[in-house]
Amino acid sequence: MSPDWDYLIQEDRIHRSVYTSEALFRREMHSIFARTWVFVGHESEIPAAGDFVTRRLGGRAVIVTRDVHGDVHVLFNRCAHRGAKVCREDKGNARVFVCPYHSWTYDPAGRSVSVPLDYAYDADRESGKFDLLKVARVSSYRGFIFACLNPEQPALEDYLAGARQVIDEWLDRYGDGEVVVSGTQRYRIAANWKFVTDNQGDGYHPAYSHRSLLMMAASRYGDKDMQYFAADPDASRMFVKAFGNGHYYLDQRPEMHAVSAWELQRPQPGREHLEQSLAEEYGEMEAKRLLELAVGAGMNLTVFPNLLLIGNQVQLIDPLGVDQTDLYWFATTVSNLPDEVNAMRMRTQEDFPMFGEVDDVENFESCQVGLGIPEHEWVDYSRHLNSGREVVEDDGTKAPVTSDITMRTFYKEWKRLMSMGG
Repeated sequence: MSPDWDYLIQEDRIHRSVYTSEALFRREMHSIFARTWVFVGHESEIPAAGDFVTRRLGGRAVIVTRDVHGDVHVLFNRCAHRGAKVCREDKGNARVFVCPYHSWTYDPAGRSVSVPLDYAYDADRESGKFDLLKVARVSSYRGFIFACLNPEQPALEDYLAGARQVIDEWLDRYGDGEVVVSGTQRYRIAANWKFVTDNQGDGYHPAYSHRSLLMMAASRYGDKDMQYFAADPDASRMFVKAFGNGHYYLDQRPEMHAVSAWELQRPQPGREHLEQSLAEEYGEMEAKRLLELAVGAGMNLTVFPNLLLIGNQVQLIDPLGVDQTDLYWFATTVSNLPDEVNAMRMRTQEDFPMFGEVDDVENFESCQVGLGIPEHEWVDYSRHLNSGREVVEDDGTKAPVTSDITMRTFYKEWKRLMSMGG
């Protein structure tokens, strides 16, 4: 019997089972992660022929590879023979993948290159029968690699809808520079994966969840980073915007750029030396431009279901179980920035995960425990629902920065996909 989707996802509230039901989680893997475009990695992670990373696609183990022709593939990490994993490393470079069971061997494009004692098989290796199975649809948008198991899903660029413009803005500030994944941190979270997306566009929580961080910054540095969340964020120039297909973003830039993102950044070791050396080498105006690129972009973008851009970082959500999630944080550098600017950029990207993500993870795990209480069935997401402050624009709906329109647009798409048959 199919769930009553209108009961589970209402205009102003969500039933707790959306976060706690094993059956709904299994359906998510089929109806969402096997039906829509899913982020699996960044092209800078596999720059050379033979480079690979291992990821998961809706619970399915996959290998993201680059072949000798430069093409990107997403291969199921499952030998064509008996099903054993052919790659057991998180990342690396391999001329071939060799199954440890019977030594069937594959190239980075998934083609069979060796089957021991193959005279006893009727099929010819050239027929493709012994190849690794590929994910049929793989597409990149400006370096972001997506995979899709659904042949009927619209093209990636159409699927991204208004999120494309935000990705473009995130990248265009570097001119002809290429974003490069330069470090990875993985959190194992004892909570449902959707708590991460709920939080990504939540401008309501920073002043409370991250109070210790804001107080520390204010006591040492005065009116610095994120202080515009400390009073009433809705009185600021920040906003959230909901796009189609479940995507949305939170924009801090109107507050950050009113002064300078670099000036608002909590100081990192070596700040004064960097300012001086850049000014001496490049001149004052160019030094200011470079310093702005060393700190976060002030944009929190969610691409449904599992890609997040926050500051200068890329995040990937990998649901492991109804109450188990891996969250990858990818720190980035930029190919055309001076080494000392990229070094400072890496230092600033250590800042928030170390000081802030621990607060968020504690909240996620606490919510997971709380939603185990059956007597209280509902999660509220009604903030600004009837405030009259949502403005429909050409590319989406704009609202105050603490509005729950971000969650409402996400769960509208979640409900649409989950309620589809098949």
